[in-house]
Amino acid sequence: MEVNGKVAVVTGAASGMGFAMAETFAGAGMKIVLADIEEAALERAVEQLTGAGHDAIGVRTDVSRLSEIEALADATIKQFGGVHVLCNNAGVGVGAPVGGTSIADWKWTLDIDLWGPIYGVEIFLPLIEEQGEGHINSTASMAGLYAGASLGAYNVAKHGVVALMASLERDLRWRESKVRASVLCPGPINTNIVDSERNRDPEDAARHVASAQGQKFWEFLTRTLASGMDPSEVGPMVLDAIVEEKFWVLTHPEMGEIVTGQNRAMLDDQRLTR
Repeated sequence: MEVNGKVAVVTGAASGMGFAMAETFAGAGMKIVLADIEEAALERAVEQLTGAGHDAIGVRTDVSRLSEIEALADATIKQFGGVHVLCNNAGVGVGAPVGGTSIADWKWTLDIDLWGPIYGVEIFLPLIEEQGEGHINSTASMAGLYAGASLGAYNVAKHGVVALMASLERDLRWRESKVRASVLCPGPINTNIVDSERNRDPEDAARHVASAQGQKFWEFLTRTLASGMDPSEVGPMVLDAIVEEKFWVLTHPEMGEIVTGQNRAMLDDQRLTR
């Protein structure tokens, strides 16, 4: 797909991988709609792009609300007249074991990490198909391919995103659509997802149930991400998937051995790997 002059919408675009995508797309000649729940950070991100001569706007968006995804689509059409690319990137995380995760934590995680992409696909797909071609990418995780301990709600959401995008891609092929789909499964990236509760409603956040297991894992994850890949490296990977019509976007292909080992064990002795 040729992207120069096309319109891209990116959620979670004020920082991290989302901003990296927006900046990369803008550098390729695309018009950008940045969506994020953090207004101040969103304004700074838009100013950074427009200050560099790119055509970009920001729309404050809570992806867990269908009405705000609809408003995002309306703002995009009003500004640019159409949309060709959607990147469902906004996401949060909670460190807690299954059985030790509050219902509020389950709901918060699934509303943003899974329902956000579902809403995005449902609202934007018809608009993208009107253009004759386009692409929808959603950010999952290696946790969408391998469900480790202490991330139950996140694992469920990200496995759902992988299934959503694989189903979408096969449905699009079945009806011979020129719109393509892809899924981003990043490994350790130096983003601020470990601080995602900063955007959570305080009353809802108070329902979080802390556990020793979850806290220990979160400390480990914080250290791991701090030394992870720079988000700026991810934007070109997603752009390549859009241009070359690839489905899988893996930032750390070497981590695929974890998935391979799990599948091998499933077939060999039906036991779950650690």
